[in-house]
Amino acid sequence: MENVTLLPADRYVIFNKTILTEFDKETLITFYEPIIGHLAVSLYLTLWNDLDGIKQISRELNHHHLMSILKCPLNAIKEARETLEAVSLVKTYFKGGDVNNYIYELYSPLSPNEFLTHPILNVVLYNNIGDAEFSYLKKRYQKVKIDTRDYVDISKKLDEVYVAQSDIKLFEGIERSLNDIECNDQVDFDLIISSIPKGIINERAFNKKTKELINQLAFIYKIDSLKMVELIRSVLNEYGMIDKTALRQVARKMYQFNNGALPTLIYRSQPEYLKTPSGDNSMRGKIIKVFENINPVDFLRNKYRGVKPTNADIKIIEMLIIDLEMSPAVVNVLLDYVLRKNNNRLSRAYIETIAGQWKRAGLKNASEAMDFAEKENKKLSKKFNKSEESSIEPVWFNKDNQKEELTKEEQMEVENLFKEFK
Repeated sequence: MENVTLLPADRYVIFNKTILTEFDKETLITFYEPIIGHLAVSLYLTLWNDLDGIKQISRELNHHHLMSILKCPLNAIKEARETLEAVSLVKTYFKGGDVNNYIYELYSPLSPNEFLTHPILNVVLYNNIGDAEFSYLKKRYQKVKIDTRDYVDISKKLDEVYVAQSDIKLFEGIERSLNDIECNDQVDFDLIISSIPKGIINERAFNKKTKELINQLAFIYKIDSLKMVELIRSVLNEYGMIDKTALRQVARKMYQFNNGALPTLIYRSQPEYLKTPSGDNSMRGKIIKVFENINPVDFLRNKYRGVKPTNADIKIIEMLIIDLEMSPAVVNVLLDYVLRKNNNRLSRAYIETIAGQWKRAGLKNASEAMDFAEKENKKLSKKFNKSEESSIEPVWFNKDNQKEELTKEEQMEVENLFKEFK
């Protein structure tokens, strides 16, 4: 579905799929907030509060109501909602009309044990809070085991205590409901299945849960189909079934061996709802398309002519995307700008200075970032009277790329930018 513009007058109702306890609220703050941020947590709790107690469906509200309570613009609320959708706390349904209508389904957060064993969320949490805090949480929420070997279980069964009556009315109300975190297919399952001989794998090995795990591991650890075949073959048990615990471990170890650290979400490209509207076929439009369809790590690799970015470069990208919460396309424009202005060097101090200004400007897509960079560059050039600035400007500066001819050097730079999309 194409991106829908959210308006203050758009109506919504909340449908309760869950029972939210005080412990769930603690889980939200402890485990989810370091990943999704405080605004998303506040939005979730606000939607839950709008249910007015344990009602299953709320009264009809409009989005101006959320703007008034959360004291933030609607675009920020929409981003927070989509973050909640991504971690399966909210599911959104849309119906268009003279006034658009939404249904927001609320789901329970994972329990601490479910969260700490989740193949994606536990890794992202670890990277966001660090080893010491993560170890503390594991100890704090670990299951307590009691030795009952010398005891006898004398608990009564249901039929030993109650007698069934024909006129008993069962309560059909709200129950605790989890919404599975979903990933689109990250691998080619037909290729994987056909690449493993039928004699060594059980035909029931690729059930729904196993496929979900494979997709999640492929997403977080950037594993392609052929590499996944190798990992799966290495963890088949004597019954030809996939050992899911072992698959998690080998995927994690492989990534750590190749990268020296666990992954974060810096490998994502620009979300669809933040992309510049399509239709611009000028040179500038094509450059914007590149910035908005490649993740920052691959963008740098392309700028380095296929050479993997250094660990220092990766940490800079992590800082921009995770700490400053800049969108991937804006990060790409920033990286391209700094490389041109700073003699092909990524200086963290220099980048932090510019990134702070760009963050305060609220830039969301490549077009906004390019316009802002050019505007600020003109200010600096005028202030310091640097006529030589034009020789080190990005290729997308100071020209109508739809009409003007590019120099050979500029053509090569554009070719390098487009290389990933040929």
